Amino acid sequence: MIHISSHSLTGEPLFHLRAGDASYVFCVFHGYLLHLYCGPAVGEDDLTALLVKVGHDSVVPRPADTPEGWFSLDIAPQEFPVYGTGDYRPSALMVRRADGSAATSLRYASHEVLPGKPVLDRQPATFAAPDEADTLAVTLRDPGSGLIVRLYYTALRDLPVVTRRAAAENPSDNPVTVERIASASLDFATLMEPAELLHLWGTWGRERTIERTPLAHGTVSVSSRRGASSHHHNPFAALVAQSTTETAGPAIGLSLVYAGNFEIAADTDPFGSIRFQAGIESTDFAWRLDPGETFVTPEAVLAISGEGLGKMSRTFHCLWREHLCRGEWAERERPVLVNNWEATYFKFNSEKLLAIAKDAAACGIEMLVMDDGWFGVRNDDRSSLGDWFVNEEKLPGGLAPLVERINALGLKFGIWFEPEMISPVSRLFDAHPDWALGTSGRDRSVARSQYVLDMTRPDVRDYLFDTISGVLSSANIEYVKWDFNRNLTEAASADLPPERQGEILHRYVLGLYDLLDRITAAFPHLLLEGCSSGGGRFDPAMLYYAPQYWTSDDTDAMERLDIQLGTTMVYPCSSMSCHVSASPNHQTRRVTSFETRGHVAMGGAFGYELDLTTLTDEEKALIRHQVADYHRFYALINRGDFYRLILPGDTVNGKTHRCAAWMTVSEDRTEALVTFVVIRASIHPVYFLRLAGLDPEARYQEESTGAVYGGSTLMNAGINLTAARKGGWTDGSSVVMHFTRVS
Repeated sequence: MIHISSHSLTGEPLFHLRAGDASYVFCVFHGYLLHLYCGPAVGEDDLTALLVKVGHDSVVPRPADTPEGWFSLDIAPQEFPVYGTGDYRPSALMVRRADGSAATSLRYASHEVLPGKPVLDRQPATFAAPDEADTLAVTLRDPGSGLIVRLYYTALRDLPVVTRRAAAENPSDNPVTVERIASASLDFATLMEPAELLHLWGTWGRERTIERTPLAHGTVSVSSRRGASSHHHNPFAALVAQSTTETAGPAIGLSLVYAGNFEIAADTDPFGSIRFQAGIESTDFAWRLDPGETFVTPEAVLAISGEGLGKMSRTFHCLWREHLCRGEWAERERPVLVNNWEATYFKFNSEKLLAIAKDAAACGIEMLVMDDGWFGVRNDDRSSLGDWFVNEEKLPGGLAPLVERINALGLKFGIWFEPEMISPVSRLFDAHPDWALGTSGRDRSVARSQYVLDMTRPDVRDYLFDTISGVLSSANIEYVKWDFNRNLTEAASADLPPERQGEILHRYVLGLYDLLDRITAAFPHLLLEGCSSGGGRFDPAMLYYAPQYWTSDDTDAMERLDIQLGTTMVYPCSSMSCHVSASPNHQTRRVTSFETRGHVAMGGAFGYELDLTTLTDEEKALIRHQVADYHRFYALINRGDFYRLILPGDTVNGKTHRCAAWMTVSEDRTEALVTFVVIRASIHPVYFLRLAGLDPEARYQEESTGAVYGGSTLMNAGINLTAARKGGWTDGSSVVMHFTRVS
């Protein structure tokens, strides 16, 4: 709901966006857009009294046409600050005109309210029907250059979510260059004291680790300059109070729906005001706008919570599931699969895959995925990327005979691609060396023995669409794992003129979106899973095309606890591809029980990553049990409300937890599934676990013991797990408890 009134100071518009149980309020003040409030819902009051009128010295400029002597852009809480006209803090927009100047001054021109949510052309974004959201479009204009900027705010009616994006249009007769443009910028005059920036850092095999960084005077930021959202930082951050917990306190999460270079930053000025921004990272970004052209930013999403991190996370989970993931697989139950990568790596043939498939069918697994090594002359990672034709030495007769035999066993079939890459040793590179990104006169960097294809080129995308479509049409292929194993270097294109080279990194991402749009439109029943050396491009933009993502190449169950629980800070369980792998684990050599590996993998889209033909009968029987349990609890795991109960490393009452716990609760609160894992056991352990999300007035029965508890008891007093496991607690032991409401 969007309420528009006139505020008391100047009579100009005051905009109140009501999104679920949250409010977002800003106003026009002498033509400038000023931010007033973002947080739990407030009444339809005139909040201009919240404007902080502080004194400033003579070195701080103020607009000449503003009568209030206290007003300066350098201290005003702005909605979309610009460069060069008196605000020295980080700007949301910097545009260089044909005469070389970059000073801009944006003034309010008009606004309109649109039902629902306009579609964002050529880029992924959340969606909403006319009865689910309202959109406010505010038009700003620079009197000096005529530059037009439109800000779009969408407020969802049932979720505390406000989305933002910007569009810059050049109506002049001369080209201009956009050197910086944010998707969202918010100024908080007083937010919380003290404040922190919560973000997710990582590296290969250790993605999305939760970290809280205290804000001080200056800028704290997370970003990627790798050409992809990256393993190292996720395109998400949240402003929180130091006292904010899972269940209490303010949390304003900001996520960018973008798969490329990004920056999210919090800047604190001398008065304690915080500027919170998200957008495309501006290093090596320069977008030329010819007369009449418009540049549209990616979408930024704000999830607003006054009840801690847990509510913020559940808001994001619901948003991505209901308003971002598309197609039949957004709702349809996904198959339990086995991937052959850690079973065989490159050393496989049709008979080995069929042997794995036979055991998979006997265990109740529903899909076999053939990973890297099926194409070209690919027997290691040093050749053939781009040569998307079947290696018939491994797969005699091509894909059709193999897929038919696997389908005859009752299994679906999936396949691995890495479309954006090209091997120097390949037929494709021999024919089209100019198709690889590269700078004239400079050798290309090599990573994993491969280069990056120039996705800005239509001919490259046409080749990829044609060859991938040919493979997918050659047999009954129902799943694709879309991998991306190195980041961009020497990012220049032989297909673009010098004045457009600053557009390469963003054009690359737009080219990726274009190819994904074409593939998903041509094969609407295909289940697409994203991958980037594990979780290196796990972001909302990719979830728009692929409703699940390979969470990490680290498949060790104990390592996955940090990775998966960190991922749930922003992303739903349904988006995390989680597999039971071999023991000892291939990455850490750790030995973990088959039972616990299953319990951890059941935290998301479930599957296996091992050689089934080497397992014992007892282990195969356990797989049948795990698969049956996953189907039984599928809706609860993938669509329930998620609660992080204990994070590894949490310190409570001076004791550091060497365990982890989480739970999911059905929407009607009649059912819950609780998982508890001991990472490292100790002498005389005492384990109490408080649950969450239940009906305090209801009574619940735990399935394995038959014990009945009150909901309020489980949430406030907790449950004693000290003796909950037969044989006691050892390193890597776990238990899963299923609670149902009883009369």
